[in-house]
Amino acid sequence: MSAILQGLAVNPAAPADVLLRLLDSGDGPVHSSLCRGRREIPEEVVAAVLAHPHPRTRGGLARNPYVSGELRGRVVDDEFWLVRSCLASGPGEDAWPRQLPDHVIDRMYTTYSGQEMDQLIVSRQVPNRVRIGYATHPSPTLRRYSTGMWRWLSEEHRAALLADPDPDIRASAARQLGEDDAAEMERQLRALPGTRSHAHSHILVNCRLSRAVVDELLLEREDDDLWCLAHNYSTPPDVVAHVARVGNPKVRLEVARREDLPRDLCNLLARDTDPEVRTAVSVRPELTEDERAAVDYVVPPLRDLWLVEDPYRAPLSHARSAHPLLRRRVAHNPDLPADLVALLAADDDLGVRVLLAQFHPGAPPELLLRCYLEYTGRYRDRLLGLPQFPTVGLGLRFASAEDPAVRLPAARDPELDPAVADALTRDEDPRIRSAAARNPALPPARLHQLLEDKELMQDAAANPALPPETMYRLLDEA
Repeated sequence: MSAILQGLAVNPAAPADVLLRLLDSGDGPVHSSLCRGRREIPEEVVAAVLAHPHPRTRGGLARNPYVSGELRGRVVDDEFWLVRSCLASGPGEDAWPRQLPDHVIDRMYTTYSGQEMDQLIVSRQVPNRVRIGYATHPSPTLRRYSTGMWRWLSEEHRAALLADPDPDIRASAARQLGEDDAAEMERQLRALPGTRSHAHSHILVNCRLSRAVVDELLLEREDDDLWCLAHNYSTPPDVVAHVARVGNPKVRLEVARREDLPRDLCNLLARDTDPEVRTAVSVRPELTEDERAAVDYVVPPLRDLWLVEDPYRAPLSHARSAHPLLRRRVAHNPDLPADLVALLAADDDLGVRVLLAQFHPGAPPELLLRCYLEYTGRYRDRLLGLPQFPTVGLGLRFASAEDPAVRLPAARDPELDPAVADALTRDEDPRIRSAAARNPALPPARLHQLLEDKELMQDAAANPALPPETMYRLLDEA
């Protein structure tokens, strides 16, 4: 009977009193479905969830990928560590990105610690602008966290933190400044045990290196050491030029990504034998559009939605670039204005269109459908779950498609012919059977029949056409 209750928990037509009774059921999976799987939760049910004695129930709300960050943030001061941990870790990597409101982030940064803070920092719920903005925050706790963004702070903000009235902030800022002291970093490096560790790597990759350390790395000529030199911001220009010529493709790729790449090396790497290296050069900001076009770059298929670049840092002018990878960088900015959304929705690069469809709340419904039909990557099914994905009329177009992935949207059409909906509950593909069992166009007799079907009873219970009296009866039987 638990499967039936889990279906009722996510049924969009379930009345609030049904949901409240489900919260009283004591069934953990049912609570998880209700709190983490519902797209809309009535306020009286939210209040009951927040007051529920079981922390996993409250934690489910904290990880719901469909509700607003404001709603999830209402558990920010929960007394139980598990709930706070759920909020800090967020809905998960595959969920629709939901950033938390600034006031919730402020509260977490001032009251959370240890594992909870580690989870929050890697959760993608905190925009960089918030952490950078903490440099001038009245709270000493938040100003201290801003020192971790040292490379992105202005000289004015760095100086203010070094002279902060709070001694802990001054000490943290001084440690960050110390990482720019080559002699001190060499001293710390030589004091470490001989076995290469994370502490070694941190200094070699991120901190200022003395010439003695640089020369030792060159002498070793190990690929990893050359990569560190290619990446490290303090590597002398002559050494950068050297590793660009003797390093393997991975090393040369890292040189091509340097912010301070000299023009002669840029021209050299633009003719590199490795296509990834040439492509990295082609997106450098100092190149003109004509210079980009002259590089023999390669546009790879879109493999991952999570681009390395911060979408808010990409200039909006990238939307009109002839280079698809620059257009991709700006396409996953959820705040793009309407004119650029319309422009990129018609882009000839599938990667651009998919990123726009996946991340912009104003992406046209027809774009989402087009991307679903053309894109077969890992996050394809996420498109189906977006609120603007079209449903009406897809039954006529795709119900008889040979490809099960194309038939799937047809099973979600609320105006589907009842006979077709019935037939799709018997489809050979389990995802299509599941979607059809949730379709409100399903004939009532078939819907009630599926409530007895072990495979599809949960989906049938989630069908919004299920009459309230049937929901109450199922609750009574449970």
